[in-house]
Amino acid sequence: MAKVEQKQPIVAEISEAIKDAASIVLVTYSGITVEQDTAMRKELREAGVSYKVYKNTMMKFAFKGTPCEELCKHLEGPNAIAISKDDATAPARILAKYAKDVKALKLVAGVVEDAYYDEAGITALSSIPSREELLGKLLGSIQSPIANFARVISQIAEKQEEA
Repeated sequence: MAKVEQKQPIVAEISEAIKDAASIVLVTYSGITVEQDTAMRKELREAGVSYKVYKNTMMKFAFKGTPCEELCKHLEGPNAIAISKDDATAPARILAKYAKDVKALKLVAGVVEDAYYDEAGITALSSIPSREELLGKLLGSIQSPIANFARVISQIAEKQEEA
């Protein structure tokens, strides 16, 4: 079997993974310990994020003609890719959390909803809370005025009962 035929399934796997992805984050992982990598992979898996190490040439072939093509310029040295189909901020958020503790881990760049972001953009994106957290905050801000109104009405009713 020719080498090209062996590589085609890998390129197809990457292409299928990045197709319809909400976010793709490229990360450099050189020097990370097994314990740190295992903990990070577990958290990524629990968040529904696919994290895998591929050869740079395979990623270059898969990225050609897609919104991820801009990532090709960063494909030097040991790289891994984190892909999320649902949550656009999850890969950046989790990887940035580990990058603070693990100096060997470095966010390189990413593509979120077909828009390219460099290292600064991905780092800024990592500070955005998850969709569930944002919905919780929204619900809290909607409930707050209603709860305050109910408290005021209750106090007025108590004062009228005393009088």
